[in-house]
Amino acid sequence: MTSYLKKAQLQVNTGLAGFIKDEVLPGLTISESDFWLSFANITAKFAPINKALLANRDNLQQSIDEWNLAHQGKFDIEQYHTFLTSIGYLVPEGEDFTITTKNVDSEITQQAGPQLVVPAANARFALNAANARWGSLYDALYGTNVIGDEDGAQKGTSHNPIRAQKVIAYGRQFLDANFSLQTGSHVDAVNYSIKAGQLVIRLNDNSDVHLAETTQLLGYQGDAAAPTSILLSNNGLRVAIEIDATSAIGKTDLAHIKDLTLESALTTIQDFEDSVVAVDANEKVHVYRNWLGLMKGDLAETIEKGGRTSQRVLRSDKEYTGLQGETITLHGRSLLFCRNVGHLMTNPAILDQNGNEVPEGIMDAMISVLIALHDIQKKNIHCNSRNGNVYIVKPKMHGPEEVALANDIFDAVEDALGLARDTIKIGVMDEERRTSVNLKECIRQVSSRIVFINTGFLDRTGDEIHTSMLLGPIVPKGAMKAQTWIQAYEDWNVDIALACGFSGKAQIGKGMWAIPDEMAAMMKAKIAHPQAGANTAWVPSPTGATLHAMHYHEVNVLDVQHSLMTRPVANVKDILTVPLLSNPQDLTASEIADELNNNAQGLLGYVVRWVDLGMGASKVPDINDIGLMEDRATLRISSQHICNWLEHGILNEAQIIDAFKQMAVVVDSQNAHDPNYRAMSPDFTTNLAFQAALDLVFKGLVQPNGYTEPLLHEYRQKFNESQLTRTA
Repeated sequence: MTSYLKKAQLQVNTGLAGFIKDEVLPGLTISESDFWLSFANITAKFAPINKALLANRDNLQQSIDEWNLAHQGKFDIEQYHTFLTSIGYLVPEGEDFTITTKNVDSEITQQAGPQLVVPAANARFALNAANARWGSLYDALYGTNVIGDEDGAQKGTSHNPIRAQKVIAYGRQFLDANFSLQTGSHVDAVNYSIKAGQLVIRLNDNSDVHLAETTQLLGYQGDAAAPTSILLSNNGLRVAIEIDATSAIGKTDLAHIKDLTLESALTTIQDFEDSVVAVDANEKVHVYRNWLGLMKGDLAETIEKGGRTSQRVLRSDKEYTGLQGETITLHGRSLLFCRNVGHLMTNPAILDQNGNEVPEGIMDAMISVLIALHDIQKKNIHCNSRNGNVYIVKPKMHGPEEVALANDIFDAVEDALGLARDTIKIGVMDEERRTSVNLKECIRQVSSRIVFINTGFLDRTGDEIHTSMLLGPIVPKGAMKAQTWIQAYEDWNVDIALACGFSGKAQIGKGMWAIPDEMAAMMKAKIAHPQAGANTAWVPSPTGATLHAMHYHEVNVLDVQHSLMTRPVANVKDILTVPLLSNPQDLTASEIADELNNNAQGLLGYVVRWVDLGMGASKVPDINDIGLMEDRATLRISSQHICNWLEHGILNEAQIIDAFKQMAVVVDSQNAHDPNYRAMSPDFTTNLAFQAALDLVFKGLVQPNGYTEPLLHEYRQKFNESQLTRTA
């Protein structure tokens, strides 16, 4: 039985109330009574607005459903555009404007580089991501398939000197490409030193040369005549040449270089949303506690590996000696954002004066910013924002009114916590259709605090399918990226952001590389993101961040953005072109079965971990045993896609159930190594995860905007209750 304490006009779970009182508030200047009174007032004011906006989502979808039913087989983009305008789905675009966000940290305004997204519920992952600001290029190359296995260069179980030499050669090529010499090559370097404020490179022919661009040298560690680390800069990103003649690698290298350290994950989103499971007070407190540790700088996690125990903590800043003898201090950690949940869900951790669960987005805003006061007020061990901001990413908003609600809530939180206006900076996820097509007006609502706009192909596709559910069958998932709307959507995001003055002020982001074991493929594909004008893009790991960082050395994003400002803006009507399957009858039975099995296997593989293990994101094997990073966005696509084909008669209910049972056996086999895993087969009728997966499909038509959260929360809460009953 959940117990609550009365706080102002709220009923607060005792565990959450104790966490706020005993762990968060000590050291801050706000009292417990003032905090909860402000929370109650904010909830009373904004919860009804939140509810009304969610009702408006449903009303708009109902109108679209009716139009879609009436226009099956006769879709016309001009008529569709006129209709969406008439119901207020498309809003009039106002005058041009430029965002006025101020006082933003340099990782966002001056640098372009990778961004990590990590579940805040996992302390080890949270620390790894925060510490991924600097990464070893040698480790990233040696441990991934960027370096091939040919000619005896396999990774193996012990150090392979052949592979190591290939890594070193790759590193030298990187230096030559981005820090070229006046003459010669880093390949021929035998010594590095600093003389008269310049980097002197002695080559194997005994000649001394300098960098072609001498301003790329920033500083060094150790003695100038024999530095242990040399700090360079290219396109705003720093690289350190690490030198140690006594190290295992350095003693085999002519110049005694032991590694190249790259500035990697400039920013990290500590996620409260898609990648976490937090359906009640206990799980929310766990997430908040890790965020508190990051903001106080004292988060630690004990790691056991190979029979040894170590403690992982946040890294300290890095110090170098500048060319004038000054001390250069570099941030040792990734600048942290916090992704709150969207407007949809409520949480039983706090009840309002009428006994209703409070909107979880309001709860996240108030508590995550309260926690961030430890950083803003510099009451911590390690600083996050040097400029005194808290960075919050707000996902899954539909249109300008909902963005305006987020802005108004942040205003109220700032007032309640005694913060200057726009201390809370916002990142807006452009991942819902109504936000995409009204992007300029969405940005206008937060023009003084916005620091981030990011495309999210996965959720955006899920919303695309649900919005057009009744119009006709949607193309197979594999064909989606070739559809008209997707390229227009990606270009439009960049075009509108640049038109609103983002360049040099805010991040324009691109989505995730979802195959963490395929880094060679990532290196070929993901350079397209900086080439498209994005000054950040998501990667699945610290290793991925170090590798992706090389793309930002190759591409000067500011130059790209400048060139893109003159191109024609993408067409919103292209974005609204629905990805309909033109000839469903041409699909073979085999193609239909393959599509169903692929969707069902991925859906089950994710849901069973979510419901039973409390894992909101993980590397889930696909039907071909290739590990893919899965979260609720991928689940939204799979469930909505099956629902769409069911709705239009390509699939039937019996066929779906049969496929789910077959794929459950596959998923059980893929997870058989996990001692905590509970098999779904053969008792399908009582297995909560299996039933949740079916509900996501068979109830998919009536789920709000096709979201998976309501059903996932319901089944996770049932699972938690069953565990309590079992241990009682």
